[in-house]
Amino acid sequence: MSNLFDTLKSKIDGKGKKVVFPEALDERILTAVSQLGADGMLTPVLVGNKEKVEQKASELNVDISAAEILDPANYDEFDEMVANFVERRKGKATEEKAREILQGGNYFGTMLVYMGKADGLVSGAAHSTADTVRPALQIIKTKPGIKKTSGVFIMVRDEEKYVFADCAININPDSQDLAEIALASAETAKLFDIHPKVAMLSFSTKGSAESPETEKVTQALEIAKEQNKDLLIDGEFQFDAAFVPSVAEKKAPDSPLMGEANTFVFPSLEAGNIGYKIAQRLGNFDAVGPILQGLNQPVNDLSRGCNSDDVYKLAIITAAQAL
Repeated sequence: MSNLFDTLKSKIDGKGKKVVFPEALDERILTAVSQLGADGMLTPVLVGNKEKVEQKASELNVDISAAEILDPANYDEFDEMVANFVERRKGKATEEKAREILQGGNYFGTMLVYMGKADGLVSGAAHSTADTVRPALQIIKTKPGIKKTSGVFIMVRDEEKYVFADCAININPDSQDLAEIALASAETAKLFDIHPKVAMLSFSTKGSAESPETEKVTQALEIAKEQNKDLLIDGEFQFDAAFVPSVAEKKAPDSPLMGEANTFVFPSLEAGNIGYKIAQRLGNFDAVGPILQGLNQPVNDLSRGCNSDDVYKLAIITAAQAL
């Protein structure tokens, strides 16, 4: 695990990246911000009343002097932000409504990213996933060719690193969704120095069973291959055929993956969520994430059960995504 983050730290060090934290009064956030400030690899931006934030930090005995503190109620460029928000929402919010909405930390923080005042955002310690993702989808939006954001986990055990997707967002993705998830996951893999070998997972291997569920996966494979002809991707696979060379030799002897997949696209959120938790609890893998992908600029969602170390790590990932 330490090697994984050493690599990311080396990538972001000296790049001057700024990461926004809308939940500035949360103890876990302030503790992580103190550590990030001490490391000096990125600039934390806290959203909140400066006096209250500094008082809370003092009570916790943490040093946040390296952080910027921006208050929606007293922000010099608030009028410009309101105008940008109204334009971005294309008539879905009046100026009066925008001023009200942008008092909220997640919306204010997301607008900072959109306006180039920061490079990414980390929230969710005290908010639901919807509260974190909704502003991002409304303001930052998804990259061209991607209709939906998705969530991946980097599964780490000693020197092993794998990408599991989608384990966080899309309940029942269709073929187009799965193709988008596969392409986005391959890009995320590269961020962690994983050369992507993508397996589209199912309960069938190369037509061993036929159903609407397996057809969805095979169609997704064709869409992904058409959109990125250079990507090493294959399916549909049962997990063992994607991961164990001896099984692949029997079940899929002509596959270019040869049982060496490292980026796994699950056919549903149900399968992905169960799969990563089994690897985490029975296989003793560390699960890093969820990491949101597919957005024009990085926004990431913490679990409300997170600790300060989770916040610290996700901030580093967010800064790396912004490179």
